[in-house]
Amino acid sequence: MALATNALTSYSAVGNREDLQDTIYSIAPTDTPIMSSIGQTSAAATTHEWQTDSLAAAASNNAQLEGDEISVAASSATSRITNICQIMNKTVTVTGSQEAVNSAGRASELAYQLAKRSKELKRDIEATITANQGQTAGNATTARKMRGLPSWLATNVSLSSGSTNGVNASAITAGRTDGTQRALTEAILKDVIKQAWDEGGEPTVVTVGSFNKGVISGFTGRSQARQNIAADSIQAAAALYIGDFGTYTITPNRFQRARDAFVLDPSMASLAYLRPVQTIELAKTADAEKRALITELTLVINNEAAHGGAFDLSTS
Repeated sequence: MALATNALTSYSAVGNREDLQDTIYSIAPTDTPIMSSIGQTSAAATTHEWQTDSLAAAASNNAQLEGDEISVAASSATSRITNICQIMNKTVTVTGSQEAVNSAGRASELAYQLAKRSKELKRDIEATITANQGQTAGNATTARKMRGLPSWLATNVSLSSGSTNGVNASAITAGRTDGTQRALTEAILKDVIKQAWDEGGEPTVVTVGSFNKGVISGFTGRSQARQNIAADSIQAAAALYIGDFGTYTITPNRFQRARDAFVLDPSMASLAYLRPVQTIELAKTADAEKRALITELTLVINNEAAHGGAFDLSTS
């Protein structure tokens, strides 16, 4: 076949309009399981403090003589716990020309970029609260940092060789020490859950990375499961784990370390905001619009014994 003589083709034409779809596609994940499940509270200073307490162990030999002179036991003080408020921001700069032109997929480039940065900031918060880091008080040349979840967990944990606990105390400036990685097993998960229950905790959520979500779905209890599903469907995942002490939602988390598994009671943790997320208009120094999204917050672990952690897990 041959091209017709003197035919004008789309290759040489100069007046064809572009075909740019009026949609922007992004697959970047924005789900933040821990941040979304725990509560929110307010902070009033850059160092946020709270108190924890516990009861004496139950005693079966609490029997007293009739008419006995009562001895007064010493009272125990509460523990005062702290974490540091960390400043986090995202910035946007859009030129006046770009804001004025007709853009595909958004009416305002500035609004689009702010919405994008807002999602990024949310991801940063999730990654920070699950990071293995201690708190940094900060100074004129060092930014303040909050203490992340792995360094808090000390009471109900499963560790491997070379690993060390977090520390249930204030002003901890280092994260926990990682050890030799080992496979997550049902026995490990059940042990952490049991420890939390023995301490009085009532966790309801287990968060893991993608690899260990698959490991949990392969626990032997799945072979005995019965569920009505459509004939053209395959049920191969476990969304709930029903154990001896309750039912636990199994939630994959893209932003926590893949080697950690957290057993959490969302009612016993929160984010304390000194400054909620807000948009600030920055000084105009050029033909451009400048904005900053900024927040100041910290992670509050009301009582770390309500939670648990399995650490040093294999990730492949």
